[in-house]
Amino acid sequence: MIKLLKIEWMKIKNYSAFIVISCFFALGIFMANYLVYYFKKNVVDPADPTGLISGGSPFGFPNVWQTVSYYSGLTLLLPGLLLLILVTNEFTYRTHRQNIIDGISRIEFTQVKLLMALIIAVCSTILVFITAMAFGFIVNTGSFSFYGVSSIWFFFLKALTYNLIAVLMGVLIRRTGFAVAVFFIYTVLENGLSLVLLVWAIKIKKEHNIDLGNMGNYLPMNAADGLVYSPFGMFTNMANKFLPSDYTWLVFSLAIAYMVLFYFWSIQRMTKSDL
Repeated sequence: MIKLLKIEWMKIKNYSAFIVISCFFALGIFMANYLVYYFKKNVVDPADPTGLISGGSPFGFPNVWQTVSYYSGLTLLLPGLLLLILVTNEFTYRTHRQNIIDGISRIEFTQVKLLMALIIAVCSTILVFITAMAFGFIVNTGSFSFYGVSSIWFFFLKALTYNLIAVLMGVLIRRTGFAVAVFFIYTVLENGLSLVLLVWAIKIKKEHNIDLGNMGNYLPMNAADGLVYSPFGMFTNMANKFLPSDYTWLVFSLAIAYMVLFYFWSIQRMTKSDL
């Protein structure tokens, strides 16, 4: 597998799309958090000097782990897009056929793409960890603490979910333009459906006193999204009377189950389909 990873690196290290999207992603993580930090410091804090409404500093320790994980998640479509392009390029330029002719099995071909999804998720998580550390020390409103660092782990699950979905769509659709369009359309549709399910769950709780949880978080992408909560939780707490409960254990289990499904579905598709 190390040999296959070296081959993958040779394919992408000088690829302009890889370089550009990676740079935009790294910059996006910083900018997404900086914009929130700037808004909090220059707009919210002057109007709320006591921190009563905003709940203190979201970028100081230990809150920074949750804050940076949450807002960095907004950029995760970029590495997913990159993986989607890399996978579909193999089919567009018929390099997957050449690799299999050269002795790489179909399972190995798919596994190395899935391993790339894992590596990119790990690199993304390390970048988020470093960003959180930097903001935490710069703001310096409290002593250093690893309390709440589990949010970084949940960010990793979210990044890996997005990447596995991208690989799956790549092996299912195979055409770059169409796959990219489906990827973005699916993201929009799932978020829309998630909102509808949330409203439905609120209605069921209000009218029948049955708490089914936030059913929007039971969808593939939103399962991972639902593990990383907004740092401005006070407003959520105020609405807890009518919002459904957050069944974290269920959402976490679904997120893991979806990832396993995406893994085996990708391999099954590649091993059973025509070259």
